[in-house]
Amino acid sequence: MDRAENRARTKAAAVTAAVALALTLTACGGDGGGKKSDDKPSTPASAPGGQSRPQTNAPTAQSTEVLATVRGGDGIEIVINSAKRDAGGFVTVEGVVANNSSQGFTAPGWQGSEQELRDNGASMAGASLVDKSGKKRYLILRDTDGRCLCTRFPTGLTAGQKIPFYAQFPAPPATVTDVDFQLPTMPTATIKISG
Repeated sequence: MDRAENRARTKAAAVTAAVALALTLTACGGDGGGKKSDDKPSTPASAPGGQSRPQTNAPTAQSTEVLATVRGGDGIEIVINSAKRDAGGFVTVEGVVANNSSQGFTAPGWQGSEQELRDNGASMAGASLVDKSGKKRYLILRDTDGRCLCTRFPTGLTAGQKIPFYAQFPAPPATVTDVDFQLPTMPTATIKISG
């Protein structure tokens, strides 16, 4: 077997695995046991910046609980309100990014250094969770087009603006509850995963 055949088989296996994963995750959804809270039609959640994202049971960024606050240069502040483990094997981190400066902020470097992630533009694509005890780093999840499952800032943040954010990661083992949230150019925040 030559290299071209090997690559073709590897790509075919990867596509098959991705399709199987997508079907498995789609099949995990339920209809709430037939109970309806109201007659309104269901609509997908919309992430800040206009991107749709998967529905989660994580608290919204308006939650009053604060897991961590980090302040970077130029008056940028990130408040993390929740880090919730979802049944599908994901962790969703939510909070608020505030530009407390008198200038606009375009999140330089936050998209990370990997080419596929850099193509996300101004976003939280470079975020990661680090399990120090297990010595593992969990990178941001992305869709099949390479877009991060995170908040994007297509126009940046204007002076004084606050924007809710979310970022989804593969979940560490259930025994891991404390992780470091890391974002390029910002200090590290240790947060507790719930759920």
